[in-house]
Amino acid sequence: MAFHIRDPKTDQLVRELATKRGIGITEAVREAVENELKRERQKIPLMERLKPLFDEIDALPKTGPEPDKAFYDELWGQEGD
Repeated sequence: MAFHIRDPKTDQLVRELATKRGIGITEAVREAVENELKRERQKIPLMERLKPLFDEIDALPKTGPEPDKAFYDELWGQEGD
């Protein structure tokens, strides 16, 4: 199956990789794509990465009373309106 790279920058990068590794252009493309796919598959989802932080926050002691309408009215200077 033929694969033609029309972008000069991409062509240059593939050739540079092939030269540095001492491999053919096809092998360089295959290795690059395999490596990128491997990286994508190993990515940890955002929520999974944030879970330790959420757990740490949840473990912190709860402080102060639950804010209510009167609390927010006081913040906005609307006491007793």
